[in-house]
Amino acid sequence: MTSESYIFLAGASRGVGREIAQYLTAQQLKVKALLRTTAVAAELEKIGIEIVQGDALNVGDVESAMLTNEAIHTVISTIGGLPSDVERPDYPGNRNLIDAAVKAGVQKFILVSSIGVGNSVVALSPQVLAALGTVLVEKDKAEQHLIASGLTYTIIRPGGLKSEPATGNGVLTEDPHIIGSINRADVAQLVGRCLNSSPTNNKILSAVDRNMLFGQREFAEFGLE
Repeated sequence: MTSESYIFLAGASRGVGREIAQYLTAQQLKVKALLRTTAVAAELEKIGIEIVQGDALNVGDVESAMLTNEAIHTVISTIGGLPSDVERPDYPGNRNLIDAAVKAGVQKFILVSSIGVGNSVVALSPQVLAALGTVLVEKDKAEQHLIASGLTYTIIRPGGLKSEPATGNGVLTEDPHIIGSINRADVAQLVGRCLNSSPTNNKILSAVDRNMLFGQREFAEFGLE
C-alpha cells in the first residue's frame, strides 16, 4: 500500500463487508466503498470511508467508480444476494468488479465466497447443499471468473457466519473438508491480514473459528506471514 492508493470495497453496507470496513479504517487505510443505496452512507462516512454510489450489477457504475486517476491497491468484494433479490449479484456483480479491476490494474482482488463452493462442496451435508445449491453455483462462477482474469487473487470461503464480537480464533486452511462457524468480525480480520500477505496470493482458503468446528477433523492452518 502507498499513501496514494486505496482499497475499493464492495458489499460494505452489511454483514462481513461492514465488518471489513470498520477493520480497515481502524488500521488507518484509505477505503472507498461502492454502495447501491445511501441508507448507511452517513455511518460509513463517519468512520472515514469515501462513498461512491452505484450498483455492482451496472457495468457503467462499476467502471466510473473504479477507473479514476486514483490507484486502487486492492479490491475486496463481499457482495452476495438476499433471498428477496430478483437477480442475485453473486456472479454478475462480481464479474463486473473483476473486469473493471483488470482495467484499473489493481494489485490484488480478495473475494469473500463460501464454504461449499468448488472443491469445498465435500464439507457440506446433503441437506445444506440442497438448500444452498443455486447460490453456490453462482459463487463458483464468480470464483472461476476471478481465477481466469489474470489478477492476483485471494478467495476466502467462510463457514457459517455469526454476528458476535471477534474471538481472535479465526483461521484459514487449504483443506476443503473443513466446516464450522466463524464470527463476521473474525472474517474481517483475516481479510485484512491477507492484504499484504504474499503467501495468500492466488490461494483459495476456507475460514473457520478453530473453536467452532463441526466435527474433530485435524487440519493444517494456513500461515499468513
